[in-house]
Amino acid sequence: MSKILIVSTSADEMNGHKTGLWFEEFAAPFNLFHEAGHDVTVVSVKGGDVPIDKASMVKEILPKFQDARRALHDTTPLADVDPASFDAVYFPGGHGAVVDFPNNPLVAGAIEAMVKKDGIVASVCHGPAAFAHVTIDGKPFVSGRQINGFTDEEEKSTGLEDKVPFLLETTLRGEGATFLTSDAGKEFAVIDGNVITGQNPASSEAVAKLVLAKLATV
Repeated sequence: MSKILIVSTSADEMNGHKTGLWFEEFAAPFNLFHEAGHDVTVVSVKGGDVPIDKASMVKEILPKFQDARRALHDTTPLADVDPASFDAVYFPGGHGAVVDFPNNPLVAGAIEAMVKKDGIVASVCHGPAAFAHVTIDGKPFVSGRQINGFTDEEEKSTGLEDKVPFLLETTLRGEGATFLTSDAGKEFAVIDGNVITGQNPASSEAVAKLVLAKLATV
């Protein structure tokens, strides 16, 4: 059994637009990690109830994710856990992630802790906003890595291009990432060493399965 830390956004607004966590990106991996028998800890940037983007609460998926929904109530603040005590850290997305993940020393610290212990860093969709501006040993965390996440094309299709503080693909490319993409809205996940990323909500399970496969080799 491995220990997995899931870190959620606490941001409920993005330049006047109500937002939060994209539920499926949390719930699908949460279920798979539990079903595989791992010890899962859920935290958020500030702690407390996690704001969920209402657009992601599709009623058809809710019945199978009741445990995941409950896990988002009264979460522990990220500051109150030791990321180094975990084997993997996973950052789900939602537009809230582009608000409170970047330039956050706690988020950066969780990533650095994983890198130092050869742990797994995983994320999906807007979650890789956690990687923006993070430096390890003096260079950007994403530099030279194969990464993906919500593409500029996908961002423009949401109609929120004027609300996001930055375009994720453009930003990570600018920091030296080899940003791999697939068709908009299609499942696509990438693994580069111990870093695992997925492009969009449809890639949530694919990312989780790669995390599980990687943990099985540890």
